Amino acid sequence: MADNLVHVVDDDVDVRKSLGFLLATADFAVRLYESATAFLATATGDLDGCIVTDVRMPGIDGIEFLRQLRTRGHTLPVIVMTGHADVALAVQAMKEGAADFIEKPFDDELLIVAIRSALDNRNQADAAHPQSAEIHGRLSTLSERERQVLDGLVSGLPNKTIAYDLGISPRTVEIHRANVMSKMGASSLSHLVRMALVVESKH
Repeated sequence: MADNLVHVVDDDVDVRKSLGFLLATADFAVRLYESATAFLATATGDLDGCIVTDVRMPGIDGIEFLRQLRTRGHTLPVIVMTGHADVALAVQAMKEGAADFIEKPFDDELLIVAIRSALDNRNQADAAHPQSAEIHGRLSTLSERERQVLDGLVSGLPNKTIAYDLGISPRTVEIHRANVMSKMGASSLSHLVRMALVVESKH
């Protein structure tokens, strides 16, 4: 049961229902909560499974939710759903311990893969991620401009802002971003951010 339990926390009833239906058809056991407060009120003892939560919610938002989970000693993985313009919030969520983030609108299969990965990796948190020495090696292959683009991404800046700050076009930023993802071996923006945070945490 614990290996396929997903707690969905979202204040939008339609999102909750559609995610509940999607995950149930993918053979997950699903529990739905209309707020982080509602989840925390029922979260006693050891919690199993993983959490899928929206980053923007009234009351306790996704970032504060992560902090409260950690304060209470809950270690289950949390996947944060963000709007396309919320990359900065998503990066902050990763720094607060989120296992992954997914930008809306997302492909159903992408979410299911992210949940399976979070559930599989929760007992060996770092097993799926390259260690800092390997990440340093990949970072050293980036050009100065690519490193600047990476720094912007990890700061949660959108492409347009990075382009403006560096005096280049958004299209050029996209090309650099693609090169960074390739050289770093990152499968997604959240994977890239996670690797950068591993290096940061070692400083």
